[in-house]
Amino acid sequence: MDETDHAIDAVGLECPEPLMILRNKVRGMAVGETVRVVATDPSTVRDFTNFCRFMGHELAQSAKDGDQYRFIIRKRGKSAR
Repeated sequence: MDETDHAIDAVGLECPEPLMILRNKVRGMAVGETVRVVATDPSTVRDFTNFCRFMGHELAQSAKDGDQYRFIIRKRGKSAR
């Protein structure tokens, strides 16, 4: 398993709980830190992809393992203009 700075176990939780937990966790993380999320709700694939795209974070890994969805997300800082 990949080494990450943080972990979220969202197994058994349904939308919107996994996304809300992820949002709160990422807010408290430093730029460059990673969080590993394990979830069972199929909507997390769409939700986490859109969250990363909208917020500018990196979806470093997204995989399905049996009935679980596994993600690694890296926090990115706001780009300077």
